[in-house]
Amino acid sequence: MNGASREALATARERLDAVTGSTSVDAAKLAEELAAVTGLLDREGSLRRALTDPAQPGEAKAGLAQAVLGGQIGGETSDLVSGMVRSRWSQSRDLVDALEELSYGADLIAAERAGHLDDVEDELFRFGRIVSGSSELRAALTDRAAGGQAKAALLHSLLGGRANPVTERIVVRLVTHPRGRSLEAGIDALSKLAATRRNRTVAVVVSAVPLNDRQKQRLGAALATIYGRQVHLNLDVDPAVRGGISVRVGDEVIDGTIADRLEEASRRMAG
Repeated sequence: MNGASREALATARERLDAVTGSTSVDAAKLAEELAAVTGLLDREGSLRRALTDPAQPGEAKAGLAQAVLGGQIGGETSDLVSGMVRSRWSQSRDLVDALEELSYGADLIAAERAGHLDDVEDELFRFGRIVSGSSELRAALTDRAAGGQAKAALLHSLLGGRANPVTERIVVRLVTHPRGRSLEAGIDALSKLAATRRNRTVAVVVSAVPLNDRQKQRLGAALATIYGRQVHLNLDVDPAVRGGISVRVGDEVIDGTIADRLEEASRRMAG
């Protein structure tokens, strides 16, 4: 997002934190209702454009949102949506993207309250690795001909009783409502959102053999020094790297694997 939308999203995040600061607010219900509003505005382009029309006063847009959604969502959700449509958005789609982020954010807040945010973060990473390692599963979850109910049933059979309910809920939502993203991009965005919730950076670490506790602590401390904040390690093992480790933080890759050094040596010899 750029310009006005970025500012509007920052304000919306602050409002979400303020609303969920009270333990009396059901964060999971808030997430469900925000997801429902996201789906509605995805389908109804004319309503989406009306709620983001810069020529209309903020109060008029808030009144329209109340008229359309009143009675269908709770007071906290209604207040959040009203505040968001009062803001200025660079593009109408930005409002929907922001609503979706807030819906996932509310679910992560529910996990955080229960002390399960770390579990959800790790489960999202592991699910992403499972999907990337199974072409059949990925095909089933991204098949446009398959209905959302069939995909949800498949995910419930895979995750039910094995993953945290928050993980299961947001993965089902992501798969059944991808909103034009690839499955991998969606999972990556959720992982980053969870990390941000914990004020951490995520590093994807691939090593030839599992790292021991001392190695993980040393690596985490080194990355924290580099990036100036706590870094959460998502660990994966791939014998193909043949020693060393590969670390990816966002778009930056720190590759210290033997395989990489062998490839570099081969390139030099060929040159």
